[in-house]
Amino acid sequence: MQNKGLIKLFAILFGLVSLYQLSFTWFTKGVENSAKEYAESRSTNGKEIARLERVYLDSVANKPVIDLGFAQFSYNDIKDKELNLGLDLKGGINAILQVSVKDILIGLSNESKNPVFNEALAKATEAQKNSDDTFLNLFFKEFKKLSNGKVKLSDPSIFGNKSLRDKINFKLSDEEVKPIIEAEVTGSVNTAFEVLRSRIDKFGVTQPNIQRIGKSGRILIELPGAKDIDRVKKLLQSTAELQFWEVYAAQETIPFFYQANAIVENLLKEKTKKDTTSVKKDELNDLLGDVSDSLATKKVDNLFSVLTPNSGQTSVVAIAKVSDTATVNKYLAMKEVRAALPNEMKYTKFLWDSKSFNSKTKDTNEDVELIYLYAIKSNRNDIAPIEGDVIDDASQEYGQTGKPEVSMTMNAMGTKKWAKMTTENVGKFVAVVLDDYVYTAPSVNTAITNGRTSISGGSMTVSEAQDIANVLKAGKLPAAAHIIQSEVVGPSLGQKAINSSMYSFALALLLVLLWMIFYYGKAGAFADIALAVNILFIFGILTAYGAVLTLPGIAGIILTIGMSVDANVIIFERIKEELDKGKGLKAAINHGFSFKGALSAIIDANITTMLTGAILYVFGTGPVKGFAYTLMVGIGTSLFTAVFITRLLIDWYANKGKLFTFNTSITKNWFQNMNIEFLRKRKIAYIFSSVVIIIGLVSLFTNKLNYGVDFVGGRSYVVKFDKPTNPTEVANTLKDVFGSAPEVKTYGESSQLKITTKYKINEEGNHIDDEVQDLLYKGLTNYLPKDISIDEFKPGYDGAKKVGIMSSIKVEPTIADDIKTAAGWAILGSLLVVFLYILLRFRKWQYSLGAVIAVFHDVLIVLAIFSLFYKILPFDMEIGQSFIAAILTVVGYSLNDTVVIFDRIREFLGIHTSWKFATVVDKALSSTLGRTINTSLTTLVVLLAIFLFGGDSIKGFMFALIVGVVVGTYSSLFIASPIMYDTINKLDKKKK
Repeated sequence: MQNKGLIKLFAILFGLVSLYQLSFTWFTKGVENSAKEYAESRSTNGKEIARLERVYLDSVANKPVIDLGFAQFSYNDIKDKELNLGLDLKGGINAILQVSVKDILIGLSNESKNPVFNEALAKATEAQKNSDDTFLNLFFKEFKKLSNGKVKLSDPSIFGNKSLRDKINFKLSDEEVKPIIEAEVTGSVNTAFEVLRSRIDKFGVTQPNIQRIGKSGRILIELPGAKDIDRVKKLLQSTAELQFWEVYAAQETIPFFYQANAIVENLLKEKTKKDTTSVKKDELNDLLGDVSDSLATKKVDNLFSVLTPNSGQTSVVAIAKVSDTATVNKYLAMKEVRAALPNEMKYTKFLWDSKSFNSKTKDTNEDVELIYLYAIKSNRNDIAPIEGDVIDDASQEYGQTGKPEVSMTMNAMGTKKWAKMTTENVGKFVAVVLDDYVYTAPSVNTAITNGRTSISGGSMTVSEAQDIANVLKAGKLPAAAHIIQSEVVGPSLGQKAINSSMYSFALALLLVLLWMIFYYGKAGAFADIALAVNILFIFGILTAYGAVLTLPGIAGIILTIGMSVDANVIIFERIKEELDKGKGLKAAINHGFSFKGALSAIIDANITTMLTGAILYVFGTGPVKGFAYTLMVGIGTSLFTAVFITRLLIDWYANKGKLFTFNTSITKNWFQNMNIEFLRKRKIAYIFSSVVIIIGLVSLFTNKLNYGVDFVGGRSYVVKFDKPTNPTEVANTLKDVFGSAPEVKTYGESSQLKITTKYKINEEGNHIDDEVQDLLYKGLTNYLPKDISIDEFKPGYDGAKKVGIMSSIKVEPTIADDIKTAAGWAILGSLLVVFLYILLRFRKWQYSLGAVIAVFHDVLIVLAIFSLFYKILPFDMEIGQSFIAAILTVVGYSLNDTVVIFDRIREFLGIHTSWKFATVVDKALSSTLGRTINTSLTTLVVLLAIFLFGGDSIKGFMFALIVGVVVGTYSSLFIASPIMYDTINKLDKKKK
């Protein structure tokens, strides 16, 4: 081998750089462990521990914590350089936000009342649920159908308005208006992206990731380590619609509330009367007893049964339980109730306080959650006298009482308006409203003429004040953004995943190292050294380039370990063949490492796997992309270490002149002089495979597949209990709160369940997510410890969490369809690319056909196994993005095997020209059998180690890979080569 010195130098430098990069992860872990010890020594409350950890880390953020002599590093420095852990290993939130293009269009049209425009918006909204096209394109299509050429987009009542007059006039055609609107929408999405990035940068989460997803108006946000999940969601979805309003005092609204109470009571009585008379006569007698008993104890239904009005000179007009707010809203929105408002109050809107508070009931002394209601002096157009665009700056400060508040500075126009408003309302109340929630509604003592004001509240925390200031300073979103896909993982589940992954990683590595030494002796030990260097290189590259390591990513690395021995196995088997032919040791080694020897097959096999990894990276998202990235990095480093590092070690030992056999006394004669007639057994294989596939297809049509929320939409929660819990019993209990029974199954331990529901999945808003979690908590109350609160039940600050939501996933149907479509393209794309590559390398379409049919065969059998057994096997076998990653890995692995065999067939055809084609194929298959079994066994050992000892979340993923490796090995021997042989043979017969 030439340039040995250069390769040694490169390997040493690369190794040192990798160690240097990884050292920052080690040092960071040390500092964070110290922070954890500091926090846990001072508190046992999860939320307080998280706060104290942050305090400790903030205190050392810019102080030197490491002194290497030639350089000093603060905590912030080493944190930026550590290995990034993904959501599933660290906890946190991963979300895809959809910026509402519909809202942007409504804004651009100045809230047009044009019926064609509004109907097109409504139809586009409905169409998007079952389409992967963008909302804007769907709107254009629907508008074209509805307008039928009679109304143009440039109409003054739509986009030809004053705000767009510089760009659009009524003479422009729809085709001319479309690119202008597209540009406006893109600009608004870009603004939303920048606003969100600014908010996240100020949020304080390390290693955040935010990126746009094509032109869909979607934004991916990953916040590993974020613990206050509710705070994150509010920060991401808040539009920052800041408004200043005049407010009615309680004494001004009291007459209205009494009138409203009487109206609601009468309306409810009439409704009850109608419902009663509609009951069939033969059912009436059965109901009378229950009705009379109920009326004897039941309170009268009216507004005051859910709302307590205030009186006097206060801005709080009423108080209600948080659980009753929806009912209050419904009553106050009734047209009969609105009609009771005096003429001067007819545009009044009722808004709730931004925060609730706890109070004890007089009768039972129980804690109830209450919230204040305010009456805002709105107007016909519902436009506030002063809006948030007048804010120049905002910051979190402490008020005169020492409590946190948000201080705001206004521009000249805002200062003038604020001075006028406060002057006119001295002795009255004004409200500061953010996103339709009242943050403060103080009495105006004196006019404020300096353009400064503040948002304060009795229970406002420092973090809440910081978030409000950040949102105001970053600016408002141009349109509402809501989370259409999210994954939340609690820190303790992340730690558990790390621990199980490390155990399986260590075990798998140990088994592979021992096997290589057992089978190849000293050569195996050299391969092990190369494998260790390979692992060092992989982690070094991931750290240096800021890649995020996820649980599937670790699986990708461990799979790489199993597959990376393949190159060494191919080389060693070729060297053994040359030694058996009587060649000298050095000549055999040279041939084994040459292109004519093993290198051709190694390169072909690695390129096919690399191609599938690349396709997976392009079409995948989140953890799937992480898996693909680590797989590709692993392929590159394993190729270098197997070909160069192993060669350096073997050449060094061979030059000593010592005995070198590439086997042990036990394995010396294994797989030697084998001559199996594989082609004679091909019809049996065809029949066997056909039967399995037919059974699988029947199951796919009848039993179907267990699609995860990735593909069908829904919310899925992993909930931990303090004792074993029956999933069927839980499903029946939750049916009462959700209306229909969710899917409930044991997830790993018997005390852990995975609960999946589609309840209100089509409805938007952060409050819906909260509602679902509240209902889940309510439904599971009897199964949870009595002292656990709703906050402790939710994911987030859980420390060593024993009970509650450990992780959650939400996927809305619109993005679920897109994910499914992307997965289909990924599989088809990989098959097409591989077909073309094999055609290019082997110059015969029959080779490509054999390989693709074998891969298709493998995919169908894996699907069949999952369809047949997902209701039987005791682990999660959902079909989602991770499953697609497994399928594409199976595709790569199967091709790896097939290409090595095809390479040997091509070689034998060039050498043994007198042999029959059938003999060539059988001999090639037999000669590579040792390599095929060796590689498959090492890979299976690795996968089984992860499957048995890894985390619950990847058991289904690992099972798919295990089935795939077994089926892929079988198909490369009994499907790919026989199909290739039959098609070539048939073509030759036709020619003759």
